[in-house]
Amino acid sequence: MKQTGLSRRDWLRGTAALSLAASSSNPLAASITSKTGGQPEVLDIGSRRELFIDSHLIDRMGGGTSLRLHHPVPRELVLVHDQPWEGSGSGYHSVFQDGSLYRMYYKAWHLEPTQGKLNNKSHPLYCCYAESDDGVRWRKPELGLHEFQASKKNNIAIASGARGPLNVDAGHPAVFKDANPNAASDARYKAILRSSDPNALLPFKSADGIHWSPMTDEPMLAKLGAFDSQNLAFWDPTIGKYRAYWRIFKEGIRDIRTATSDDLVHWSTPVDLTYEDSPGEHLYTNQVKPYHRAPHILIGFPTRYIDRSWSDSMKALPDLAHRQLRASSVERYGTAVTEALLMASRDGLKFKRWNEAFLRPGVQRPDTWNYGHQYIAWHLVETGSDLPGAPNELSLYAVESYWTGKGSALRRYTLRLDGFVSLNAPMSGGEVITPPLKFSGSQLSLNFATSAAGSVRVEVQDSTGKAIDGFSLADCPDHFGDTIERVVAWKNGGDLSSLRGKPIRLRIQLQDADLYSIQFQG
Repeated sequence: MKQTGLSRRDWLRGTAALSLAASSSNPLAASITSKTGGQPEVLDIGSRRELFIDSHLIDRMGGGTSLRLHHPVPRELVLVHDQPWEGSGSGYHSVFQDGSLYRMYYKAWHLEPTQGKLNNKSHPLYCCYAESDDGVRWRKPELGLHEFQASKKNNIAIASGARGPLNVDAGHPAVFKDANPNAASDARYKAILRSSDPNALLPFKSADGIHWSPMTDEPMLAKLGAFDSQNLAFWDPTIGKYRAYWRIFKEGIRDIRTATSDDLVHWSTPVDLTYEDSPGEHLYTNQVKPYHRAPHILIGFPTRYIDRSWSDSMKALPDLAHRQLRASSVERYGTAVTEALLMASRDGLKFKRWNEAFLRPGVQRPDTWNYGHQYIAWHLVETGSDLPGAPNELSLYAVESYWTGKGSALRRYTLRLDGFVSLNAPMSGGEVITPPLKFSGSQLSLNFATSAAGSVRVEVQDSTGKAIDGFSLADCPDHFGDTIERVVAWKNGGDLSSLRGKPIRLRIQLQDADLYSIQFQG
């Protein structure tokens, strides 16, 4: 770097300014208009945490700014389905935190391929239960509820079979703790199971998460879907109703359908999901649920299924002999591969689906890159970090060893809180201007990460794009570090209470930095 008498920080800032000025998308070089033209809509975000998981808070971007998809970090195996009542086809996990306890429910099933035939009748389908105190070390308690091979010493919570007029398929479970404030005491926990005849869904209830009974004698949503994967429902506090999501076939493509309900029994007319900019492709699951730190945002981890057919690359993947054995019954059982995507919605109907994989199959190793790999459990939970003094992180769980050995397994992955997607800029700099906003609170908090030389600065503008006195970029010192919560301060402090309820815009300038979320607090 040529010596000019400038500090490195000022030199970098000047370089970034030149880069922005050279960009035709530089928001400083053009007047502010709405995305659709005309009078811009004012978004009332109150004190909600807002993620940059979509373009909702982006009106203009300049310089090298872009939205960057992040990927979970693989951790340890947390569960192996190695008991006789489990097996290689175990999956469809539901995970949630219940006070100080983490609960898990899953399908127990075994698949045994032989030449030209697939045996999946080694034992009935079960819904099993596991629990943990930290989300990392899991145990399978002996529930003593259902007999397997003349013993009730197992963790089977729900068994398949006839329940009065119902034919229960316990192998497609989706279990949740009901967040409905009016949920009855004997129905604090709910489960969505499959009816094997007719093809429909069945709502179950429980007071303790262990002992289950049907909520109705009538299957729901009969014949309105394929229902042959994890079909789920949950209470959505944003609309004050239950939402259900399940799999359908639409013009030969596996896709997702939704409906709403006041009681989990009677449902609205189903609607098929639409996507912002994604092609039609096979989605086996959906894994949609409100994000616990921003429950007005629904986040899903659908499984992408793709049959790559036989090729030299297919034959170079792990477990070729076993792959060929599976293919001897139905070819796609050996040539299809799966991975997880990320999608998000604010209305539950239209989703921003990232077309790049969120959780790839990963490095080639035994029991990976197969049909059934990387199905993400429903849903993520917050767990402690391995790093002393570090904030909590998100834990996700995904299936491996599916259909390749005696028992499938579940691996934990971690992600930064709110860390699905970031507003990112390189050292050359970039910035974003939001649409007009109204907020409640008195200060602005950021979840961000920079390099040692990077920075984040924020300017508060009026709705026309003019900097407000005392809150301009010139008034905002560099904010740098790596933290899930940092209050923005200007030269005269960080008190924004005088602007509460008024339409403003935020101009956020980044250098070698990622911004994950913002929240007005206080």
